[in-house]
Amino acid sequence: MMFRGSENVFVPILAKQTGFLCQTSAMLLGMFEDTETSSWSRVEHEIKSCEVQGDALLTEFFEMLSETWLIQINKLDLQAVAMAMDDCLDVIKDTSKAILIYAPAKLDSRLKEIAQMAADQSCAIREMIPLLADVKKNVYAINHCCDRVTELEHAADDAYEEYIGSIFHEMEDFRELVKCKGLAEMLENETDAFKRISDNVRKLLLNHISA
Repeated sequence: MMFRGSENVFVPILAKQTGFLCQTSAMLLGMFEDTETSSWSRVEHEIKSCEVQGDALLTEFFEMLSETWLIQINKLDLQAVAMAMDDCLDVIKDTSKAILIYAPAKLDSRLKEIAQMAADQSCAIREMIPLLADVKKNVYAINHCCDRVTELEHAADDAYEEYIGSIFHEMEDFRELVKCKGLAEMLENETDAFKRISDNVRKLLLNHISA
């Protein structure tokens, strides 16, 4: 069993996971920008590959967590952050697959706007995670990143609601309406998934400070 007095050993693994989150959310955004539907399959395959690598990282994380005694941060708090990150990768993968399955005639630019918000959230998460190497020193910076993720999630909620209202008034093709509604819901779920990462970091921060 490894005895550690610091969570630093786990930060590199979580940081790698944020790399996958940034990479996949950017690729998903690219799918909403790309009018060449023939490229969607390639991008979806790349996203799935990242998700598989993310699963392997999660396994490595849990193995290390089970073998390590932590002093500064509760194991369950770290576990919750890691699992929320893995869940977010799953949502991104599922959304990219949905684009292939639905094969919409057109990807509305307003869907791209929500996808951009999710990509911006991933950048905030990538900035946040390395700060966990010294929680007490970085309390303000961590909270700032969490606030950014939450702000983007609220903006995405507003954009989603406005979009859903508009397509029910504008779209006459019911099949395309269902496709667009489904994709909008999945993108909104993606922004929720990023916020769950942030919420778990906030819980970790609170428990660490009050310990």
